[in-house]
Amino acid sequence: MTELRKRGGGEPASAEKEADGEERLALGLGLAGEPDGEAEGDSKADTPEAPASVDNTPQCLSKALEGLSSRWRNWWIRGILSLTMICLFFLIIYLGPIMLIIGVMVVQIKCFQEIITIGYRVYHSYELPWFRTLSWFFLICANYFFYGETVADYFGVLVQKEEPLQFLVRYHRFISFTLYLTGFCMFVLSLVKKHYRLQFYMFAWTHVTLLIVVTQSHLVIQNLFEGMIWFIVPISIVICNDITAYLFGFFFGRTPLIKLSPKKTWEGFIGGFVSTVIFGFILAYPLAHYQYFVCPVEYDSETNRFAVACQPSELFLLHEYRPPKLLQQFLRQETVTLFPFQIHSVALSTFASLIGPFGGFFASGFKRAFKIKDFADTIPGHGGIMDRFDCQYLMATFVHVYIASFIRGPNPSKVLQQLLLLQPEQQRSIFNLLRSHLREKGMLPPTGSQAQ
Repeated sequence: MTELRKRGGGEPASAEKEADGEERLALGLGLAGEPDGEAEGDSKADTPEAPASVDNTPQCLSKALEGLSSRWRNWWIRGILSLTMICLFFLIIYLGPIMLIIGVMVVQIKCFQEIITIGYRVYHSYELPWFRTLSWFFLICANYFFYGETVADYFGVLVQKEEPLQFLVRYHRFISFTLYLTGFCMFVLSLVKKHYRLQFYMFAWTHVTLLIVVTQSHLVIQNLFEGMIWFIVPISIVICNDITAYLFGFFFGRTPLIKLSPKKTWEGFIGGFVSTVIFGFILAYPLAHYQYFVCPVEYDSETNRFAVACQPSELFLLHEYRPPKLLQQFLRQETVTLFPFQIHSVALSTFASLIGPFGGFFASGFKRAFKIKDFADTIPGHGGIMDRFDCQYLMATFVHVYIASFIRGPNPSKVLQQLLLLQPEQQRSIFNLLRSHLREKGMLPPTGSQAQ
């Protein structure tokens, strides 16, 4: 801006206004003028004012707790609402895979809305067009792409029966790209001369939100199709870690853990870790007994519904293990009988306890950057939906990578679905190659001419 003033009358007045608008934007977004040595990077000038917090606690609950101090009142509100959400989670599990997928999509949309709303508060003050419209359009595009990929991967038999679906699956990526290009062109046409930088900030804001929310929601659904146990256990251990870390911190917390979250303590962090590992190990045992939880979720074309029946894999069959000698002395037995999945659950619990909280720290830093306490006020005592799922999304990515790296092998049903999509000549060619291969291996009897 100083450079523009030095030029005198050589530049039009609009250029100075544009620079001024971008400078105000930088102040509003906390991207300019950040002093060196500031521990938290916050100052009163570099971020928008936080909106007044709204107490949306149910009136009956507020009345019942009105005699308590604010600390204990918040403890009871969080506890009651946590139990309510856990019961709702169990109900959705009981209703089956379809309701779980719908639940994931509802959570995804609400998280997206909460993050976009924070950006819109800054964006709306400049009266620029189309930001929220384009944000929601890009959300639709991303979901169309990811859910279309899921349909192509897991519903091949259904696709073969429905001709419109065959067209959509065949040209799915081209249609997805066309939709995205439409949004891209709309964004370019919406650019306003005085606020180019602001609009590109908001364009990046939308895409990063899509990356954080939509992509990882898709991974949650991918984990679900591997077996409901890969959905239930990771979510449950993150919930356990949140609750136990809060309880240990509430009653025993003395030593601050990280400046981004002043209420987090080392006592809560360590207590949450130990509790979560034990909980994950125990939870895996009863779940591993039931086909409903351990079998991959597959579409049954005969019944037109999801099926979760199979012959359980080695992960879900009991094995005998010889623990270390120190543990043998403690257990007073030389061998223990476990499901291999229980050992994997310890790895998942360790990640959820030691690395998972960094998803929450990341969210805390984001909120502090904009001087807001919570993403929204949807759940009394908890904040917004995103406040509850900040660690879940990081956990979902880890589980997906873990399955791909250490668990997943070739999936016969997926191979069959891919074969059914081929032309008859291609199917016959593959059949002949497979028959020849099996005969060479001695798994099929030789032909009459070969036998002679």
